[in-house]
Amino acid sequence: MDDLDILSRYPVSRHRLSVADYHRLAEAGILGEDDRVELLEGQLIAMAPVGPRHALAVDALTDLLSHALTPPARLRVQNPMTLNCDTEPQPDIAVVRRPWRGYPREHPGPGDIFLLVEVADSTLAFDKGAKRILYARAGIPEYWLVDLTEDVVHIHRNPVGDTCTVEDKLGPAATLTVEALPGLAIEGGLLFT
Repeated sequence: MDDLDILSRYPVSRHRLSVADYHRLAEAGILGEDDRVELLEGQLIAMAPVGPRHALAVDALTDLLSHALTPPARLRVQNPMTLNCDTEPQPDIAVVRRPWRGYPREHPGPGDIFLLVEVADSTLAFDKGAKRILYARAGIPEYWLVDLTEDVVHIHRNPVGDTCTVEDKLGPAATLTVEALPGLAIEGGLLFT
């Protein structure tokens, strides 16, 4: 049992970070580019190391989407998205409006995002649970979870509260489309080779 589990049993005050606090930690050199953390609901969360199969899937998605995207969409790979004042995840892939509002002073926010994608093996439960809920709460219109444990893609669309009204599970033979970008289609099987 780690210390966080012990502390969660007691009613102690916790200090939550805002996105501005998080950025100040980086500006002060406390957090560096090599620190694999993201800010979720005011807490610094360690990101898992990227394994070879995970990297291969991200590379495949990057290649497929970069060739399929047309304006007004732009591809971002493993870069921050600011969902609200205390949440700034770093999804594996984001398809955002080009240029997003706030450029170049801010990361894209929910109104700028067409699609977020997480690739998961060891982080599957977290990405299926916490990340899916955070993305739905932020109103992200579409979230794909590339599940490397089963070679399927979980599609989540049309967020309402903590969930999505459309949820689907597509196998490698499926063609993946982005609802907000008609005409964009990629072959799912190419993600799992």
